[in-house]
Amino acid sequence: MPVTVVVGCQFGDEGKGKIVDYLARGADWVARYGGGANAGHTVQIGRETFVLHLLPSGILTPRPKCVIGHGVVADPVYLLEEMDLLVGRGVPVAGRLFISEGAHALLPYHPMIETLDGEDVRVGTTKRGIGPAYQDKVRRAGIRFYELLDPKRLRVRLEEHAARLETLYRGVGKTPPAPIDQLFAGWISTYSQVADRLRPLVVDTVELLNSALRRGEKILGEGAQGTFLDIDLGTYPYVTSSNTTAGGAATGLGLPPSSLRKVIGVCKAYATRVGEGPFPTELSAGAADALREKGSEFGATTGRPRRVGWCDLVQLRYAARVNGVTSLIITKLDILSGMPQLEIATAYDTPGGRTTAHPVDTEVLARSKPVYESAPGWLEPVSGVRRYGELPAAARSYLDRFEAAAECPISMVSVGSARSAIMTVPPRGRR
Repeated sequence: MPVTVVVGCQFGDEGKGKIVDYLARGADWVARYGGGANAGHTVQIGRETFVLHLLPSGILTPRPKCVIGHGVVADPVYLLEEMDLLVGRGVPVAGRLFISEGAHALLPYHPMIETLDGEDVRVGTTKRGIGPAYQDKVRRAGIRFYELLDPKRLRVRLEEHAARLETLYRGVGKTPPAPIDQLFAGWISTYSQVADRLRPLVVDTVELLNSALRRGEKILGEGAQGTFLDIDLGTYPYVTSSNTTAGGAATGLGLPPSSLRKVIGVCKAYATRVGEGPFPTELSAGAADALREKGSEFGATTGRPRRVGWCDLVQLRYAARVNGVTSLIITKLDILSGMPQLEIATAYDTPGGRTTAHPVDTEVLARSKPVYESAPGWLEPVSGVRRYGELPAAARSYLDRFEAAAECPISMVSVGSARSAIMTVPPRGRR
């Protein structure tokens, strides 16, 4: 049974959590393969809204078991708090959640280092220490979850990081928020208790998922952020610290690349971005404010207002190709109702001339001007529509542009926040 991966085709915030929650009904496993608690996935069930930062969105559906893979950097304390919050709201977690023993732990000194470095100012991060945790991973200094479970080993590793933290503060001439030895004592106390609770959950998830794959069970890989925040393929340096594209599912879960046979790309009907970096189709303040309010475009993790722009088919084409997208899901189509005319970016005018390719150089991208084509909008509300054929003709024509750019079919369209507001799109010959 092939693995299905859900990826964001923009800058994140495309609605992947809602889509994973919807698809989880048909999955045996839902596995998060990258990122950390900087990703906020919002899911609305009935009148209740859940915002998940570390737990896979499939945890809200009774059927699947859930995995946090070794590609994730997970804050153990926050993870337990999120689990307790769900249990308190009646969502069963026991026996359904497994954490990779190879996942890297995000620990209290990571946010301290991020603030000390000032990296959050330059890139616009969530200030949760994600970048420093991945830096530790890459420089082979990270603490993995199997080390959290070994008290003697953990003490030695934390002593190393306490000494490093003291050196960092001294080097910039600043005073830590508390004496380092006091901080260290607090870490030992906290993580000895955390280890006892985590022990039953920490397993070899590579073996777990590969065994499930051999049994023919259905695995749904859940990404975090979006294509253009990928550390290698995004708008570097205005990116996150992990691989957010579909390939990250293989490395972040330990699944063979050949098993990733279906890649579902999630794309908003318009575009948003949080944080710094080039955003070619960004709207001017007045128009952006109106669309932002209508679409509730505020970060699930930070509450920051998102930057808002028109649909960008140059980016969608790129995202579809680098991820190998096999089908698209378009979200928030309902937000565009009432707009008589829409703009669609189909190319860029760059310093080197007009192109339909996405520039790698972010300085070139920042100086690029989108080439727009106008499309008729629709005045009718579509939030109550549940059949694709009942969408206004202008809305269906607008969606056709997404399919043409991505060179793959749209399989579903979302017209609201509820689970029921997702409609299946028939194959083109039956529409």
